[in-house]
Amino acid sequence: MRFETMATNSPVRRAAFTIDETVVMTGVGRDLIYEAIKSGRLVARKLGRRTIIPADALEKFIAHLPLVGAG
Repeated sequence: MRFETMATNSPVRRAAFTIDETVVMTGVGRDLIYEAIKSGRLVARKLGRRTIIPADALEKFIAHLPLVGAG
């Protein structure tokens, strides 16, 4: 899975996303995103007051979620 960009007309791969962008792209609520960050399951960085999620960290987080029906 690759998160290219929020804008479909841009060929540039984004290096990081804001919390709000992450919520929109994944469909996961803000509370769950912040919970994953706090628990260390999702890597986030601070840029001033802004929290950003590196694209590779988001891909890794999603890849490590449990499979549906695997259990």
